[in-house]
Amino acid sequence: MLVVDDARSAEQVRPLLPAGPGSRVLVAGRQRLPGLDADRRLTVEPLVTGESVTLLTRILGETRAGQEPRAARELARRCGGLPLALRIAGARLQNRPSWTLAHLLGRLSDDERRLGELRAEDRSVEAAFRVSYDLLDTELRRGFRALGQTPTAEFDGLAPAVMLGRPLQDAEDLLERLVDASLLQQPRPGRYRLHDLVRDHTRRLAATVPEEAAGDRAAVLHLYTAAGRIASDWGPEGFPTGPDVSRSPFRDWREADAWLEGAGGQLLDVVAFAVATGQHDHACWIAESLVDPLVRQGRYHECRSALELALPSADLADDRRMPSSLRNCLAIADIYQARFPQAHAWCADALRLARHQGDLREQARATAGMGAAERAMGRFPAAVAHLSEVMEVAAGLDDDWLSGMSSCNLGALHDQQGRHEEALAYYAVSLTFAEKIGRPRMISKTLCFTAEAHLALGRYAEVKDLTRRAAELALEVGDLQLRAASLSLLGAAEHGLGNLRPAIALQREALTTLTEHTSRPLEREVRHRLGRTYAAAGHPAEAERQFHIARTLAGAEEGDQGSQGSQFSPSPQIPPLSSSAEAAEA
Repeated sequence: MLVVDDARSAEQVRPLLPAGPGSRVLVAGRQRLPGLDADRRLTVEPLVTGESVTLLTRILGETRAGQEPRAARELARRCGGLPLALRIAGARLQNRPSWTLAHLLGRLSDDERRLGELRAEDRSVEAAFRVSYDLLDTELRRGFRALGQTPTAEFDGLAPAVMLGRPLQDAEDLLERLVDASLLQQPRPGRYRLHDLVRDHTRRLAATVPEEAAGDRAAVLHLYTAAGRIASDWGPEGFPTGPDVSRSPFRDWREADAWLEGAGGQLLDVVAFAVATGQHDHACWIAESLVDPLVRQGRYHECRSALELALPSADLADDRRMPSSLRNCLAIADIYQARFPQAHAWCADALRLARHQGDLREQARATAGMGAAERAMGRFPAAVAHLSEVMEVAAGLDDDWLSGMSSCNLGALHDQQGRHEEALAYYAVSLTFAEKIGRPRMISKTLCFTAEAHLALGRYAEVKDLTRRAAELALEVGDLQLRAASLSLLGAAEHGLGNLRPAIALQREALTTLTEHTSRPLEREVRHRLGRTYAAAGHPAEAERQFHIARTLAGAEEGDQGSQGSQFSPSPQIPPLSSSAEAAEA
């Protein structure tokens, strides 16, 4: 048995390999050595939390570790499962009998300080990382430092490519070489991740080259701003201030939306990173641009959290549109969650700020949001006045989005009052603007509004044609809530035509489309419709079950028969279909 430790390259190992049979060679090293033929390869991963706690317990003794089990688990987590980090932490506690585990944990809670705390005489986690870094060539060192400015824990090759000014394929090749150097993890093909302590190290390295780090940071935050604006229903032209995103790597909104979706639940981290690094304009721009991508997936909590994180930065940003815009966006989140009085208050505040700045567009958006909230609360005269005012202003601004969404909201207002033919006239105008803009989500929403009016008039064939197209467009843009609404309306049309079996199937499909984040009023309405269809089909037990769930969702405010409205109906408790832009711009 020959053991070769700390091997740096395949060339270093090959001359040592026995030529004849009967021998085994065990090669260990920081590098993965892909150029070396091997019968078996093993990657030593960080310890899981339980194993880390066991190691700490062996170092400290069961009595001491057992006195603070929660602190022991959190300390293990902060050490990232690295045996060296755990042993250094244990050694420090051994040499400080008066320290509690919670005390050391507090010292490790600051990411900028954590690596400095994981040091004991000549042993340190940072020194181990530095050895690996020093083995890299100049190109890889530059790439490794850039990774310290990625705002998310997991990423693909696009962010490094933008920071380094390199083609995507070159950036991915560089990342693969860092994986081979064991400085980068690859949880799945095309996605990469820095260990938390390695990330701390990259940022300390980047701090030694501040101008380079600032450029990387600006580039990656611009990338997220561009992605959000291009993916948004507003389109880049709907954001009158901020950076030019016309030269972004995204060819269309679909690519931008898919890239953002790949980030999963990490988008909030991007805003937090911008705030923490003092990039106040980017924090605001990114939070603003993420509203549509997040709400279309029903991720209202993330949307609100991103806006709340960025709101203090609005007062520090150079872009003076941000204080009013972020308030308008917070109103959007409230409208989606049926918090209409709060939405109205945000818009009133936004209107005050926009008037002070002389910003007509933000004034119009705030006024539109107030009108949408008033419509939902049943304050029809005020809603008509505000939405009509916006129609005039939008025409002067040549803002097709504002015009289209305001017309749609005016149509919904007439619908709520039972004036369905007049509503259809407004919807026709809105659809013209939607088709002109060409955003599938805006078209789908307008089709749903139109279908709602036809449903009230008993024109079931028209409803089927409209909602089939609306459902296809909603599927195309990945808007689960809008697709559920479309399917539910289609099911209601089948019910009206006496086709109860497909009607039940469509309502059930609408329910399965909903997620835990989806609007409760929409789920309530789908369950009402399903319950009515079950009752008509002679299934009273199933009908009662759906009515019971609907009552629970509504806080027992409605009876078994439910209302005849929908998510876009006269009921003031049910939020309008209006999306971020409808609320803020309609």
